[in-house]
Amino acid sequence: MENQTVQEGKTMAIISYITWIGTLIAFVMNNDKHNSFAAFHIRQMVGLSLFSVGVSFIGKYAWFVAGILGFGLFVLWIIGLIGAIQGEEKKVPFVGDLFQDWFKGIG
Repeated sequence: MENQTVQEGKTMAIISYITWIGTLIAFVMNNDKHNSFAAFHIRQMVGLSLFSVGVSFIGKYAWFVAGILGFGLFVLWIIGLIGAIQGEEKKVPFVGDLFQDWFKGIG
């Protein structure tokens, strides 16, 4: 990816990892600029956020399983955030390809 594209989208990409509100803010900011780097990380975070909602529903019935899945989501979130900070399009392990496919309309 072009260095200028990464530099222009880096702030939006990092903001997208700050809760679902940050994801929403980054999405709105990116609607004007259509930066592919920012869109990549927004898609990753939309997927992580939706998985988080699913884990919270599981937690109502199986708190132990939800705790393990929640920890796993936290690790994936850290990996995505580090990728955004470093200016890399690093897909989160296991589900990153799915997120890019499922949310390809974002961007």
